[in-house]
Amino acid sequence: MLDISVAYNRYKFLGYEFLTWLWFLIENEQNTINEIVQEPMSLEIGNRIVLENLRKEVLESITIQGDDAGLEEGIMALRKGAVVTEINLVYKGNDFESNFTVKGEGLSISGLKVPQSGHVESRKDMEGAVIEKVYLYNRVLQLTDSLFKQFIRLRGSNDWLSKVVPRIRQWIHS
Repeated sequence: MLDISVAYNRYKFLGYEFLTWLWFLIENEQNTINEIVQEPMSLEIGNRIVLENLRKEVLESITIQGDDAGLEEGIMALRKGAVVTEINLVYKGNDFESNFTVKGEGLSISGLKVPQSGHVESRKDMEGAVIEKVYLYNRVLQLTDSLFKQFIRLRGSNDWLSKVVPRIRQWIHS
């Protein structure tokens, strides 16, 4: 059995590949995301994306941020061999919008913002507000969990090298 730190360092690239694949899906295959999640929704790149080129001897890091920032520099970094290490996402459903950041190294979620709960006037309202917040947080966790499960299925299949990687490369170089 692998020591936990050895396993972590050996497989942390999967988180970076996941976020790079997710960016590809958001830009090119939004319907695939809806099929995976099995609900009408949209997922968009938020106001920050961090890429790192891990293949070079010196770590090269590119951060793109801002509400109207173009992602052309990010595509250029992908062409040079970089991967997404952190991405801010906007998850929109019929009745809500959440904003959060996923870090590839440990697939941790940070900066999660969910819609405001209704006004709390009594103790009974407080319980309902807490349940609503938990539900909204859980939706984001289920989204990322479903997407990561699909990624792992694909990554472990023969389709990864024969179908998925060529489509991602085509997107990067188009």
